[in-house]
Amino acid sequence: MRLLDRYVVRNFLQVYLYCIAGFISIWLIFDISDNISTFIDERVGLLLTVRYYLTQVPQVFIILLPVSLLLALLFSLGRMSRANEIVSMLTAGVSLPRVLLPLIGMGLLTVAATMALNYSLAPHAELARKTFLSEAHAHPEALIQGQIFRNRTDARTWFIQNFRAGGNTFNSVQVLQQDAHDNIVTNYLATRAFYHPETKIWELEEVKVVHYDPAGNILEEQIYPSLKIDNWSETPFRLDSANARAEFLSLPELRQYLQFNADFPATLLAPFRTHLQYRLALPWTCLVVVCIAAPLGIGYSRRGILSSVAASVFLVFAMNFLTHLFLALGEGDRISPWVAGWTPNLLFAAIGLYLLYLRASNREAPGFHLFRARRILAR
Repeated sequence: MRLLDRYVVRNFLQVYLYCIAGFISIWLIFDISDNISTFIDERVGLLLTVRYYLTQVPQVFIILLPVSLLLALLFSLGRMSRANEIVSMLTAGVSLPRVLLPLIGMGLLTVAATMALNYSLAPHAELARKTFLSEAHAHPEALIQGQIFRNRTDARTWFIQNFRAGGNTFNSVQVLQQDAHDNIVTNYLATRAFYHPETKIWELEEVKVVHYDPAGNILEEQIYPSLKIDNWSETPFRLDSANARAEFLSLPELRQYLQFNADFPATLLAPFRTHLQYRLALPWTCLVVVCIAAPLGIGYSRRGILSSVAASVFLVFAMNFLTHLFLALGEGDRISPWVAGWTPNLLFAAIGLYLLYLRASNREAPGFHLFRARRILAR
């Protein structure tokens, strides 16, 4: 790494780490203040409290990393501009993209970190928050009651009295096996059903198996203390998928849900398809922030810095607004999932690259010229 790159990265990292530490501290202070009475009333132990906050950190990082990146870029580049360091670099023959190259590299590292957190940990954080006290004390409310699951591919319908989310045991289970004409062929009535993930085998306990002819007449009844079935494609995740919310599912779970429930109506699958694209696009927001903030954080004169900083903050928050707007439209099946997930990033990336081109050619955006002309006319 060149001496220039090390200098730019050092100036940026110092502010970046301060921003991250500051935002984490503020979040912890406010969250603990809100929840400390609940922890005391429910007698939640220290270790359980620490585990709870560890589950929340990935989601908080997803939110604060782009904001920290924005502030760190604006502050570090603004400070270098005020000290005429940027002008000195350009005078020495270093192009503006080359000056910003190490910062773009830091943006890509942030993208990688966000992608890792967004893969599985962050989506589960909000669900962990909602179920924290129930899991801590094993409240009966944690049981899901009255679940129905229809496997259209294999023509099986499950009726389950109750089960615990994320578990492999299901109580009071009835499974109806149908033929191609929707006639019930076999009826399984079990006190309990247990899934063995290592062998992918379902074990039914105290089960009664009833066979029917196409007219619905009973052909045979059998009772087993234990019956193992190895050709059912259902898994506990699939049985629980009727209760799944797209925003709580990780990337593998979203893909699995869409694969197993591909026969669902498009309106029901729209939130899951949209969130799949959204989770793929979300980490790249950090790189878009670099494209916007880097050229606007640089000012060749003291007069132009403030308006550029205000414009970058406005653009980033506008991008955040459009991201949630397109996400809502995609969940409602009003636009395609790909458009909902990627359009804000592509739109504001194009704006950022245009601003970088203008800054590299020592020109300002048309909006800034218009603003300056209005000030002159006002005088």
